[in-house]
Amino acid sequence: MYAIIESCGKQYKVTEGDVVFFEKLDAEEGKKVTFDNVIFVSDEGKVQIGNPYVKGVKVEGKVVSHGKAKKIIVFKMKAKKNYRRKQGHRQPYTKVEITSIKTATKKEDTKKATEKVEA
Repeated sequence: MYAIIESCGKQYKVTEGDVVFFEKLDAEEGKKVTFDNVIFVSDEGKVQIGNPYVKGVKVEGKVVSHGKAKKIIVFKMKAKKNYRRKQGHRQPYTKVEITSIKTATKKEDTKKATEKVEA
């Protein structure tokens, strides 16, 4: 089983047990995080595609650590004008271990469907 989730303006393909590096999240180390923006779920040939998100599916994970990526150098230069600027950047990240992909049960789906019909 795998899912494609949307977080921090990017899309990630995740399975249970994966360790994923997200852009910095506001969660402490050891805390649980839940991703509700699930775009796609595949479970043994059964596929669910969201419009834009799949309803009733959540991906849960545990924050392992926070850190910074390797430094990249940003260098600007204009030829023959004596203009040179050198700047470094380290992108902060959050390391998350995916613990589970929870799908809604059929009973919950039928309850939601009947609520929509009655309303």
